[in-house]
Amino acid sequence: MNYEVFMSKALEEAHKAHSVGEFPVGCVMVYENRVLVTGARRHSGLHNQNELDHAEMLALRSLVDLDEKIDREKVSLFSTLEPCLMCYAALILNGIRHIVYAYEDVMGGGTNLDLKGLNPFYRDMEITVISHVMRQESLKLIKEFFSDPQSGYLKESLLAEYTLNQRP
Repeated sequence: MNYEVFMSKALEEAHKAHSVGEFPVGCVMVYENRVLVTGARRHSGLHNQNELDHAEMLALRSLVDLDEKIDREKVSLFSTLEPCLMCYAALILNGIRHIVYAYEDVMGGGTNLDLKGLNPFYRDMEITVISHVMRQESLKLIKEFFSDPQSGYLKESLLAEYTLNQRP
């Protein structure tokens, strides 16, 4: 599987989100080398903000609604930002076992959760996480978002500070 090809598609989704003023996170879910569903962050604006409409959650909802029979354990998620704890848990509960992301979320990333310390249901899950695929491209987009005075989402956060201090 060519990680860069699918991460490029996730970046396209992130650009779509950014073009309408949303936090620039996008993702795709891939099965048998084809994109099944996509997601882009929504409702990160000041007037309609919620923390449910993350790119991964929207893609997961689309995946669940597919009529197609697929083995979810063979689905790979490609996200431009490390999934948060909510998204990571929802993904693994829905059978996704392969997660690839571009840029680390130093504030809320959930992929370092040690499943071995949890109850047996989670402890026995085998999850593969691949980080930093096309990291610079995602960093550039997120840095652009945080540099824009019109962008208020997470403006004073650890993620914003960390991102703005990264060198290209």
